[in-house]
Amino acid sequence: MGYHIAFSKPFQLKPRVCQISLTPSLHFCTSIPTPSPGEDPISPNPETTASPGPKPDPKTETPNVAQEKQFQRIPRAKQQHRGPEKLEDIICRMMANRDWTTRLQNSIRALVPEFDHSLVYNVLHGARKPDHALQFFRWVERAGLIQHDRETHMKIIQILGTCSMLNHARCIVLEDMPKKGFELDEDMFVLLIDSYGKAGIVQESVKMFSKMKELGVQRSVKSYDALFKVIVRKGRYMMAKRFFNKMLDEGIGPTRHTYNVLIWGFFLSMRLRTAVRFFEDMKVRGISPDVVTYNTMINGYYRLKKMEEAEKLFLEMKAKDIAPTVISYTTMIKGYLEVDRINDGLRLLEEMKSFGIKPNNVTYTTLLPGLCDSGKMTETRGILKEMVMRRIAPKDNTIFLELLNSHCKAVDLKAAVDVLDAMIKLSIPTEAGHYGILIENFCKAEEYDQAVKLVDKVIENDIILRPQSTLEMESSAYNPVIQYLCSHGQTGKAEILFRQLLKKGVEDPLAFNNLICGHAKEGNPDSAFEILRIMGRKGIPRDANAYRLLIESYLRKGEPADAKTALDSMIEDGHLPDSSMFRSVMESLYEDGRVQTASRVMKSMVEKGLTGNMDLVAKILEALLMRGHEEEALGRIDLLMSSQCSVNFDNLLSILSEKGKTIAALKLLDFGLQRDCDIDFKSYDKVLDALLAAGKTLNAYSILCKIMEKAGVTSWKSYEDLIKSLNQEGNTKQADILSRMIKGNDKSHENKKAKKKASVAA
Repeated sequence: MGYHIAFSKPFQLKPRVCQISLTPSLHFCTSIPTPSPGEDPISPNPETTASPGPKPDPKTETPNVAQEKQFQRIPRAKQQHRGPEKLEDIICRMMANRDWTTRLQNSIRALVPEFDHSLVYNVLHGARKPDHALQFFRWVERAGLIQHDRETHMKIIQILGTCSMLNHARCIVLEDMPKKGFELDEDMFVLLIDSYGKAGIVQESVKMFSKMKELGVQRSVKSYDALFKVIVRKGRYMMAKRFFNKMLDEGIGPTRHTYNVLIWGFFLSMRLRTAVRFFEDMKVRGISPDVVTYNTMINGYYRLKKMEEAEKLFLEMKAKDIAPTVISYTTMIKGYLEVDRINDGLRLLEEMKSFGIKPNNVTYTTLLPGLCDSGKMTETRGILKEMVMRRIAPKDNTIFLELLNSHCKAVDLKAAVDVLDAMIKLSIPTEAGHYGILIENFCKAEEYDQAVKLVDKVIENDIILRPQSTLEMESSAYNPVIQYLCSHGQTGKAEILFRQLLKKGVEDPLAFNNLICGHAKEGNPDSAFEILRIMGRKGIPRDANAYRLLIESYLRKGEPADAKTALDSMIEDGHLPDSSMFRSVMESLYEDGRVQTASRVMKSMVEKGLTGNMDLVAKILEALLMRGHEEEALGRIDLLMSSQCSVNFDNLLSILSEKGKTIAALKLLDFGLQRDCDIDFKSYDKVLDALLAAGKTLNAYSILCKIMEKAGVTSWKSYEDLIKSLNQEGNTKQADILSRMIKGNDKSHENKKAKKKASVAA
């Protein structure tokens, strides 16, 4: 029989070596415990189970054991009739909040008038930092405040072993305690063997076991059991068999607990035959298997998918009047589900209920995935309802994700909503991913009102921004609902949702563009443009349709300058607006009096190869010339001509001449003459008349000379008036040159006429 270790001593305060009582206490358990309700008997962490050995009967305990229980030390925190302020609690709080310094030591010394072993034990027990616990342990003895007894030594060894400070624990056992006169015994080494095993250092556990013999410490089945637990946990089943044989050679008989540990380990290493052989061997030795043994065997068979053998053992167990526990039933149910025997699993569930055995969280966690996979959604709903009524949460919360997906796949959205409600009632944190599944499927079913209600909950409770959240909302969930909100006048709500997603690193182009479209449709182009800027900063591609809607929104709102800015951004992003969009922006700017800005848009349009909307282009050119922006206008005309676009010079010259814009007309005519443009003689006459009327005789003389040089004789009838004005203004030289030019052109004109007549006669 495996024993647990408890440490007790009479309440004398003088240092003394205390006897060890081998009572089934919970202190320093060294055997594999029984699984907690529903726990897997062959789990890699056997500490989660209680001892499989038989429990001692209090009526049959020896007087010495009962007497030692009477004097067993109770931590001060658990003692009754104590004041609310406990000295050890104050010391533990001071140690937790401060570094270990001489000042802290002095504060503790000033707080405690006299140290006793119970106080030191409780301070070690309540210490939050293992290094502080060790420093406190060493300090109180070095300072002469107390001489540690056995219990405080064992407590610090336990603390150090639990926190993997194994070198310190080893030194205390092998060096410090012998120097102080303490006799080493098996319990100390059991602690070290178990601690090294938990740290995964199997070889050190084996060394500690061997060290016992070197130091003359008697080994019993207790130390062997501790060693077996360590080595089989790491899959060293051959080593376990060797030590088992060695134990038998030393005349130490195995207990039921020994066999339970070994069988558990053999199944852990998938050594079925070895496990079965040891199961039979324990019967041969007259050791009756208990419920833990059967549970371990059943679990091993289930893991190997040998449910027929597991069923035989389950029936054998009941035939021997060994009542199955919730673990037994849960393991069988798990095995049935593993081999797709769902109905057998449900039958066992009803059987265990009929015997008054209530399913636990592991049972429910085992059942629900299998029922979901088999499509038994009605049974799933019943079990979930039962869990909520009993306030039992599953062991694995990821089962709720599977439940949501299964109900949605079955198009039972009401049941899916009930799953979310069950999570809330069971105080299980709901995450964005859970809501996302429902939102996505409500959108697929076109039940957008329900999806929006869920979005409201997500926003209101900041579910997306919860730091502990691990299940994020997928794009297939938030994109449809954002698109719906944006197309139904609720873009503000959609943006709140997406900005929360943005804080979690979500940068979805589709969601961004939907927000832009929504704001644009609702007449909030500034909000839409802000989204565009965010996309630009993050390097996210922007949609041409979103730009189109944004520009249209700005134009409807009467903000052509912002529309032009959006148009520029659209072009910079590599999108080509169509000619109608260019026209809309140009027209809006023109009507708003922003002629030069409209001109720049026109320039961009022509450079992109779009040559339509020439009626508006002519208006812009006219406005530029009328406002004195001749150079800009001429630059645009040059661009148009190089793009094979025709410009109506005659119309422009006529308008400018009629409205007295002589300088603009002069520059435009000069530009046309330099490029040999097709200009009617009547346009020359209009410009010359306007210049002469404005008294700009030299300008008229200059352009007339160019006309005569390029185009020859004109029909202008005001030559004499111009010559007269030049003479009156003292420009006689220019007047003389002009007269001779006119005469020479007349003769040339006559000669041309004669030649023409001769050619016709011939």
